[in-house]
Amino acid sequence: QVQLVESGGGSVQAGGSLRLSCAASGITFSIGAMGWYRQAPGKQRELVALISRGGVISYADVAKGRFTISRDNAKNTVSLQMNSLKPEDTAVYYCKANRLYLTSEYWGQGTQVTVSS
Repeated sequence: QVQLVESGGGSVQAGGSLRLSCAASGITFSIGAMGWYRQAPGKQRELVALISRGGVISYADVAKGRFTISRDNAKNTVSLQMNSLKPEDTAVYYCKANRLYLTSEYWGQGTQVTVSS
């Protein structure tokens, strides 16, 4: 059974860094795009960064210059390096994976990131 598990969340002071990781298991098919999303209290879930199977990357404006997404196709993992964190980055961060060629998508349960001022 497909499962995505995020790790690396925690509490950090403004200006600090965190590295989130997501590992997919139970995969019996090829994974297409993978990405990181976040949801703050009272707000909609939003895209943070997306990376295609071929390595094409797209960042939300708030992430540009501060966050870096990467993936390992062989290991079915995706990571998000977050630097210069701000209190506004506080949210639950979710990992998402798409099935190659198909519309199926899978989500992790999320990991909490809290940035204090």
